[in-house]
Amino acid sequence: MLPVYHSTLDFARQQDEEDPLQDFRHRFLFPQHHDRDVVYMTGNSLGLQPKAVRTALEQELSDWAMLGVEGHFHATTPWWKYHEALQEPLGRIVGAKPHEVVAMNALTVNLHLLLATFYQPTPQRYKILCEAGAFPSDDYALETHVRLRGLNPSDVIIEVAPREGETTLHAEDIITAIREAGQNLALVMFAGVQYYTGQVFDMQSITYAAHQVGALACFDLAHAVGNVPLELHEWKVDAAAWCSYKYLNSGPGGIAGVYIHEKHAMNKDLPRLAGWWGNDEQERFAMKKGYRAAAGAQAWQLSNAPALLMATHKAALEVFDEAGMPRLRAKSELLTGFLAFVIRDIAGSRIRIITPTAPEERGAQLSMFIEKNGRAVFDYLMAHGVIVDWREPNVIRAAPAPLYNSFEDVWRFGEALKGALASS
Repeated sequence: MLPVYHSTLDFARQQDEEDPLQDFRHRFLFPQHHDRDVVYMTGNSLGLQPKAVRTALEQELSDWAMLGVEGHFHATTPWWKYHEALQEPLGRIVGAKPHEVVAMNALTVNLHLLLATFYQPTPQRYKILCEAGAFPSDDYALETHVRLRGLNPSDVIIEVAPREGETTLHAEDIITAIREAGQNLALVMFAGVQYYTGQVFDMQSITYAAHQVGALACFDLAHAVGNVPLELHEWKVDAAAWCSYKYLNSGPGGIAGVYIHEKHAMNKDLPRLAGWWGNDEQERFAMKKGYRAAAGAQAWQLSNAPALLMATHKAALEVFDEAGMPRLRAKSELLTGFLAFVIRDIAGSRIRIITPTAPEERGAQLSMFIEKNGRAVFDYLMAHGVIVDWREPNVIRAAPAPLYNSFEDVWRFGEALKGALASS
């Protein structure tokens, strides 16, 4: 149950004193504004740097310097098996078994790899269903992959749009669209959390509906991983991909990841695009002709792991894993609820929060539609040390990340917002 909120500094500081995760803030580096930590509300775009990352990178550089190529086998974390060190913490975050997840590549590369396996169109079953207004990379991946198959995207891709005059989707509309596509539907490729509105989709229900009509269900979890509770294995999701540089704080362009349900991951006969790092590791260095898939999600790897990116990811995951997703989610609901209260208390009708109100339908992000002079409000916030991001038309996204944001951060955001609205 959410507390009774008050837009006061005393209330914010009291909440921070009672926060069991308060010390994690000190494990991150904040940009500075006039010799003070900024109010950093863009963890949904790029998470802050964990202080542990520098030490982790220095260890890899030292191993490289001292061992050269032998670092693949004798580094502190041997490079050739680096992905194995990340499987258990990633599995806990996304609700999967360790062999169902692997850290590799970049998000859109992984989306294409998943499409190569899980989109196998036939004359009858060839359609793909996604949300309208998906992140451009998702749109581009679907469009170009469909064209690569010799099909026309306008004939293949079904987009589920909000009802007229609304900004978010109704769960029943998604399910209805899946049922209407029926035997023509090959794949559902949805976001877990919609990047623009911050809406959390019911991934379990979407997966169930897809399976009921004989389709597969895959998700882009870029804005969901590390943000909202996930139980991918239990929900029987077929596959998913994500990046690590948002809520997982693993650095700009950090290593991405995939989940593949074990019923697929252990099927070595599935079609896929392969590379030598996905080959059976017992034969990897034998350099034999003929691909033999490794067991589990690691079979979808292409190349040897980029050790510096993996080290950054490992250091960040260790901090995240120590905090634990249940505690992070509990704080996130309180923190995001406080932010919503502060915005409404200060802005009234001048700002419309387009993110759903129900905690189970949103994560850390609130998307604010500014009715008037939105860009001026954004510019004022940025100039006063409040880091948010801007999306056309007239939307400011703010995402208090529970690992490092405080209730006082939210209060400071509110004070800056007062000034922004007064000056615009």
